[in-house]
Amino acid sequence: MTSRKQAIPNDSLSFDERPAKRTKVDDEREESTSSAEPPHAMADITGAARVSEDEDEEGLEDEVEPGQSKSEPRASDLYLDTINRALLDFDFEKVCSVSMSNINTYGCLVCGKYFQGRGRKSYAYAHSIHDDHHVFINLETTKVYVLPDGYLVSDPSLEDISFVLNPSFTKVSISTLSSPSHLLKPSYDLSSKPYLSGYIGLNNIKRNDHMNVIIHSLLHIPPLRDYLLLSSFRGKETELVKRFAALAKKIWNPRLFKSQVSPHEFLQEVNRASAGKFRLEQQGDPVEFLGWLLNRLHKDMGGTKKKNSSIIFSTFQGELRVETQQVVVRPDFTGSEKPQFDIDRDIKATVSPFLFLAVDLPPPPLFQDTIEKNIIPQVSIHSVLAKYDGVTTQESAGQLRRYKCQRLPQYIILHYKRFTKNAFVEEKNPTIVTFPLRGVDFREYLDAAPTHPPTVYDLIANVTHESVAGTTRDKENTIWKVHLRAAGGGGEGEKWFQIQDLIVEETRKEMIFLGETVLQIWERRAANTDGNASMKMVVDRR
Repeated sequence: MTSRKQAIPNDSLSFDERPAKRTKVDDEREESTSSAEPPHAMADITGAARVSEDEDEEGLEDEVEPGQSKSEPRASDLYLDTINRALLDFDFEKVCSVSMSNINTYGCLVCGKYFQGRGRKSYAYAHSIHDDHHVFINLETTKVYVLPDGYLVSDPSLEDISFVLNPSFTKVSISTLSSPSHLLKPSYDLSSKPYLSGYIGLNNIKRNDHMNVIIHSLLHIPPLRDYLLLSSFRGKETELVKRFAALAKKIWNPRLFKSQVSPHEFLQEVNRASAGKFRLEQQGDPVEFLGWLLNRLHKDMGGTKKKNSSIIFSTFQGELRVETQQVVVRPDFTGSEKPQFDIDRDIKATVSPFLFLAVDLPPPPLFQDTIEKNIIPQVSIHSVLAKYDGVTTQESAGQLRRYKCQRLPQYIILHYKRFTKNAFVEEKNPTIVTFPLRGVDFREYLDAAPTHPPTVYDLIANVTHESVAGTTRDKENTIWKVHLRAAGGGGEGEKWFQIQDLIVEETRKEMIFLGETVLQIWERRAANTDGNASMKMVVDRR
């Protein structure tokens, strides 16, 4: 009669160092002498305990082998030293590597692969026998089992694995994420490499860097970040919302095994939810992805057309007044002057909500300078924001328009329209926009009552585009980067990080505006901040 496999993984260890697992002969002897032993502890021909997956899992925690006290280590727990944390990666979709099913999936803590089920006919059971890997974690409940025996393991040493799989946050733990004290608390991965939670690299799986910069930008907006970190979705929330919240928790996890995160699981759901419009293998436009993601998250969170009906609208939505008038050519029109609004004719005014403001850049020069190099013009942020002063007019399709904000959101998203398309090619405008990092006043672009919240804003995220020289956007050689303000910023010690996929490095504040900015997010300054000081800052940094 064959004996059950020994629990000693290394032949060089003596039996004095570690207790051996009971053989089947011992099991049969105990079965014949003890009639009080529960039937599920009887061993079958495979040497595994007869534990049904349908039994109460909680009851297994108190299960003790015959002749063994609760204080003694169970022989099955000896497999815990085979766990290899360096191979564990919970960033991918929780599907079985054999059946591709996401139902009742377990992760092997020895090799990191995913398998379905833990019954005798399951893939995880077969893997435990064929590959001699015995420790598995349920990817939904985070409970750990030893297969093929079927024991439920409860050991404090496994808590770090459960936290990496499913991080949890409290109001106390997130209270300092936007304060300078967060910079003083670096974390360390398994290789003792320091990292700052929240400011870590995102893996560029194929060509998803344009989506990585949007993920980072949104997950550093405090209201949205805190909402996702404190979430515990168990209801009818969509898979997109659940996976976005899970990604947020991983990025801000202070106990990662690796100081980087792969957005694979979230971006796979983005591909499905967008019907293939945003794919991992195809370079795209981050602004287009941002617009789709904000509207989809708003809808999936139960938002309606009403103001503040979701965390998306309460954070990013403002109101814009648009005045339009039909262009009429006067007999004395010479062609050199711009058409103006005629107060004697009807002006149609509409107020509509917005999630971000599009900003036009002046056309680049057509000629080169004396040394035959392209002239890269620079304009200030206030000169391009003049589009929303309610006076500057724009003509399009026979309509004359002018814009002015009626309500500013807590966070303003600005989109600099750097790319234009014509019948032949897509061109890029290289104009550099200069801006201060703090203290931009949007008051002159707002038509609202004095009771409106403060209108001074500070920069919190800045997305830039880089490509090979030329006016055409080369999608094959495009690089997207994001600058993120660290821990609230402020003062001389304010820090900024530049993130390009897996590359995270601190950057000088003076260098941020030199990039070709495509997208910015501005944060409203608190009401108790000295407005005079903020305006002085604007003057000093221009």
